[in-house]
Parts: sequence; structure tokens; C-alpha cells
Amino acid sequence: MIRTVLLAALTLPCAVLAQGEYPRDAPLENVSYGYADVLRVDPIYQTTIVREPREECFEEPTTYRERSGGDATGGTVLGAIIGGVIGNKVGRGDGRRAATAAGAVIGGAIGHDIDKNNGSQPGREYRGTRQECRVVEVERQVREVAGYDVEYRYRGEVFMSRLNYDPGQRLRIRVSVAPVE
Repeated sequence: MIRTVLLAALTLPCAVLAQGEYPRDAPLENVSYGYADVLRVDPIYQTTIVREPREECFEEPTTYRERSGGDATGGTVLGAIIGGVIGNKVGRGDGRRAATAAGAVIGGAIGHDIDKNNGSQPGREYRGTRQECRVVEVERQVREVAGYDVEYRYRGEVFMSRLNYDPGQRLRIRVSVAPVE
């Protein structure tokens, strides 16, 4: 029994080759390559929406408030200088130095108070603007080429294909020949 099966297995490939089947190393289909003349190329467009972050800045009206009458350094220094000059004009000798020192101290105190109050109540308000910025998503439409409808002629026949590139004036094609069953 085993001899019969083994003998059948060895003779079967020979019988298949004798019936006209393709040998194992033969190609399964007839394929060649050629070139076709391009007749027309029409780009196909698609519109997509693109979202991009963008910073928007604007001026915001605001009110500023001082906690106290303001910075009195300038008034103190100016008052001390003026008081010292006036005190220097009064007196002679050692009294002049004492009058200059006293005038500087008194003038500094007066200048400090005047500058601190600046003629109004502490806690003054100022109106102005400040810049505010925020990031927002901005949408825009983008028109892009999605492909190309290509009309071409090969051996007198006209064909149409959609490609993802512009082939130019000539298009390389794959030609496959098979019998109709």
C-alpha cells in the first residue's frame, strides 16, 4: 500500500507537466512596462480646516489706586536743600551752621508732607489702560491638491487614472496580458 502511494506521488508531477501546465519557475502572469502619452492632467483640490493657536492682545481700561499719598522722597530732598539755603542766609559764624542744619531738617519735613499729600487726599485714583493677552484658536481654510486626474493614450486607446502626482508629458505604465476565460 505504501509503495502504491509513493509511486503515485512520484508520477503525478510528470503527468501535470505532460498536460501543458507551467513549470515552477515560470511567471504566473505576462507583465511588461511601457510609456503612454499624457493628454490632460486635472488637479483635484480639497479644502481642509486648520486650527492654529494665536496670541491676541488688547488694551483694557483700568483704574490705579495709590495706597498712600505717594512717594515723598523727591519732596523731602528738595525741601531739605531749600531749607538749608534759607538757614545759611540767617546767622553768623557757628550760628550759621546751626541755622543751616535746622533749615535743612525743617525744609525736609515740610517738603515730605507736601509731596506726600500733593494737594489731595491719600489713596488717589488714576485711570489708564493695561495690555491684556490671551491665546485663542483661529480656524482657516487651506486648499490643497489631493491628486490628479490623468488622461493618457497608449497604442491608440485613451485611458483615465487618478494619481497622487503630476506625471508630466509621459506616464510609465504596467501592461498585463492574460487570456479571457
